[in-house]
Amino acid sequence: MSRDQLQSAGRSEASAEAPFLELLARGASADAYEQPVLLARADGLPPERVAALEHAKVLALRVRSEMEGRRRREAELSALFETAHDLAGLRDLDAVLQAIVQRARSLLSTDVAYLSLNDPAEGDTYMRVTEGSVAARFQQLRLGMGEGLGGLVAQTARPYVTDDYFKDDRFQHTSTIDAGVRDEGLVAILGVPLTLGPHVIGVLFAADRRARVFEREQIALLGSFAALAAAAIDTANLLTETREALGDLERANEIIRDRSGVIERASDVHDRLAELVLRGGGVHDVAAAVSQVLDGTVEFVEAGAAPGDALEVSRAEGHAVRHGDDWVAAVAAGGELLGALLLHGHPGLDPVDQRTLERAAMVTSLLLLARRSAAEAEQRVRGELLDDLLDARDRDPRLLRERAARLDADLDATHVVLAARLDSTAADADHEAAARRRLWSAASHLAATRHGLAAARDGGTVLLLPLRPGDTATDLARRTAGDLGTAVSEAVTVGASAPVENLTAHPDSVAEAYAEGQRCRDALRLLGRAGDGAAAEDFGFLGLLLAGSRDISGFVERTIGQVVTYDAKRGTNLLRTLDAYFACGRSPARTSDELHVHVNTVAQRLERVGRLLGPDWHSPARALEIQLAVRLHRLSSTARH
Repeated sequence: MSRDQLQSAGRSEASAEAPFLELLARGASADAYEQPVLLARADGLPPERVAALEHAKVLALRVRSEMEGRRRREAELSALFETAHDLAGLRDLDAVLQAIVQRARSLLSTDVAYLSLNDPAEGDTYMRVTEGSVAARFQQLRLGMGEGLGGLVAQTARPYVTDDYFKDDRFQHTSTIDAGVRDEGLVAILGVPLTLGPHVIGVLFAADRRARVFEREQIALLGSFAALAAAAIDTANLLTETREALGDLERANEIIRDRSGVIERASDVHDRLAELVLRGGGVHDVAAAVSQVLDGTVEFVEAGAAPGDALEVSRAEGHAVRHGDDWVAAVAAGGELLGALLLHGHPGLDPVDQRTLERAAMVTSLLLLARRSAAEAEQRVRGELLDDLLDARDRDPRLLRERAARLDADLDATHVVLAARLDSTAADADHEAAARRRLWSAASHLAATRHGLAAARDGGTVLLLPLRPGDTATDLARRTAGDLGTAVSEAVTVGASAPVENLTAHPDSVAEAYAEGQRCRDALRLLGRAGDGAAAEDFGFLGLLLAGSRDISGFVERTIGQVVTYDAKRGTNLLRTLDAYFACGRSPARTSDELHVHVNTVAQRLERVGRLLGPDWHSPARALEIQLAVRLHRLSSTARH
């Protein structure tokens, strides 16, 4: 081709491109690009000219498509940047989720956008937030993994799209999901996974209520947006966790500030208790010090005065225990319960103050043990004196009296000798020996507080206690059994002698009284009354065998003394009638013949006897004792005459 032909062809191409450049410049629609070709054909231009225009049109449309694609990508990128900026400014998770679905709906120009989050505990994904939705059932859907389009996206972590959901058999349709989708009127649905690393946390959806084809670029756009959304959700969750952690730290700081005052009080009570121990304070001083620190009333009580259930729990667990509005802290050493510290009217007690009360109980037990150690020397001296009274009967009475006076005991007063023994169920010899030591310690303490003596003897304990005015040997035996049993937390059986007077002048009486107390104690155990206390007078005529003095007159007096006195004052024959009544086999008729009186007279006399001796005098046990007492009285009267 010559130069002129080339130049002519170039001018022809340039002239062909000109109209399309103008169309590109003004952004004409795709239909407008057909106009130059149609005009050229109408004007009858040469085929070469028409072909050039066709070629220019194709190139122009390609350029136009490329320019539109770039503009669209720029718009999408701009939208993504704006979305990222907006999401970065949000701190509340609900606000973040709402912004995500709003922007997704706007970007893809769909009727509805919604988001579901996975629930690992339930193994499904549930509708969390919607935009453009109008159906309540749709807004409350839960999709099992693999169910419906959303369940498939959540399960596979891959995007899925459908032009017409109800005609698409790729998804596992369920009545619940289909009903919700039908209520919302959705047809075309696009779902992309929300992922954090390898984990799917939910699904982002865009949907229309008409058939629609989602382009590849739109799927990619929603996927990019879902990545931003997942990061924003993660950030919001982290911020929420951070706020919660900060709240926890703030509460912890408040607790620390509150506890600092408690710790200072604990340090104060520690210093006070240490000072008390060093200067030899007592248990009541400890209670007073703790009362000031805990701002309450604290007192030390013996084990028997503390609430039983709470005390046992505190002793077993080693902690202070709440009892109503009070707190109980057991004071114990080893297996022995020494008492309790009671904090009154203080139902709310924090752990540090509770520990303060427990520490005070421990210090109290140490003080009691220290006091006990000091008292044990005195107890041994008391035991040695009682041993001498029991064994060394030729001791000088003056020396015995002086030794007793140094121990604040008066041997010239009336005393009772008590034989005490554990009814132990110890599993081995070591436990039994420990129980016996606790019994001796408790008995020694009891003797010291009651101005008496105590000693370990014959596998048990013997006590010599003064008899208080108005008390009987039985009263003292029962009270001692109860006190010792409470102190050692086991049953203790106590047998008592008859009252003994002027011990220094009659030293033999102590050993005899101890033997009588042992017989009474053994009788109690044989009769199944372990853990009780009694004297010979409590056993009726059996007491005659148990009593060392064979107190026949005392037995007669206790049994029929009122009848004897009545006869003596009124000159009646009630006692003779009783004797004849028993001799005649309790027959009133035969008794009247024996006494030569009318049977009504016998009945009246027996009625008087009943009023004097009690309505149960006919019972077999009472009748036997009364019959024996009548015969003993008759024998003693015969001997005197």
